[in-house]
Amino acid sequence: MAKHIKNPKVEFYFSKASKWQKEYEKLRLIMLGCGLTEELKWGCPCYTFEGNNVVLIHGFKEYCALLFFKGALLRDTKSILVQQTKNVQAARQIRFTYVGEIVRMKTTLKTYIQDAIKVEKAGLKVTLKKTSEFNIPVEFKKRLDEFPALKSAFKALTPGRQRAYIFYFSQPKQSKTRNSRIEKYIDPILIGKGLND
Repeated sequence: MAKHIKNPKVEFYFSKASKWQKEYEKLRLIMLGCGLTEELKWGCPCYTFEGNNVVLIHGFKEYCALLFFKGALLRDTKSILVQQTKNVQAARQIRFTYVGEIVRMKTTLKTYIQDAIKVEKAGLKVTLKKTSEFNIPVEFKKRLDEFPALKSAFKALTPGRQRAYIFYFSQPKQSKTRNSRIEKYIDPILIGKGLND
């Protein structure tokens, strides 16, 4: 497969990194060696195939990772794909804590990347659960029933925004905290805003 060149727009991400610099550089070389196009999306290096997102490099406090956008469709023969949270439907990560892991896994990583490219070539899509299939917290259901304008505004939001609110409102263990979150976001929902708008 053709080797692609480094994108100067992405360079700052690698040069500013204070942590994971060696790991990022190894991952970057692997990505470019697989014929993917390097772009900058969401402030991170994103590797695409014919304009479709395939994999993203990103870092966290405890690890850095490759994020496969349609990881749920990959054959995880080595059992290395991680679902970040139970609510993540499509994406999967492969996590690293030191550069030696990446060096040792280079062949495996290339295989996973090639599989991800095949998924894109085949036009496969992850079947996402509908918003109606998620459990809405009792407190939010009650507010929606009491407040018809809120119910209408919530239904008018995009499915992604609806899910974000449902997940956010569901997280706290205590009903008091769930209610507090719901009250805080009634006005944004009423004007059609998402959780992070």
